Amino acid sequence: MTHQTSHNTAPEDFAYCPKCATPLITRTVGDKPRRVCPACHYIYFTDPKVGVGVLVVENGRLLLIRRSVNPQKGKWSIPAGFVDSGEDPQKTAVREAWEETHLQVAVTSLEDVYFNPHAKPGQAGASIFILYRAKLLGGQLQAGDDAEEASFFDLTNLPELAFASTKSAVQKLKAEQTRQKSDPTP
Repeated sequence: MTHQTSHNTAPEDFAYCPKCATPLITRTVGDKPRRVCPACHYIYFTDPKVGVGVLVVENGRLLLIRRSVNPQKGKWSIPAGFVDSGEDPQKTAVREAWEETHLQVAVTSLEDVYFNPHAKPGQAGASIFILYRAKLLGGQLQAGDDAEEASFFDLTNLPELAFASTKSAVQKLKAEQTRQKSDPTP
């Protein structure tokens, strides 16, 4: 995983201490600028936004949703969303698949973890994206939540994909399928 800090970690829009209401100032803490309370010494740490998604492949076809919201409205992505505070990421993946496709899935394995150094606090996008493999359990495919459409696609005939993480996952799936086709073992 790449360790980069390409943005300021001290968002200026946090003006007052959440503990004592004193105006915050920016100071270097460690090697990063942080919002600090000069009265009670509270330090505001910017927590990363964590997103999760599921790769569901059924009969060699990948489940995708067409996004009805920004970012990347109108493009296709795997079912995905943000982890709520206190929520298990695997349960988030299952929940998001249901909300966006009305399909029940079960997580089978961790596929990959992606880091987005360009994600900024308070803006759309996850700075950490956890991708799971999942198997289809049931349900009736239907777009829901922030999905315009939901469909299964052959990996050789995909629509325009929304995110680098989805594109990377698809490349890995294609390579995996190629290896499986060339492997003579039953």
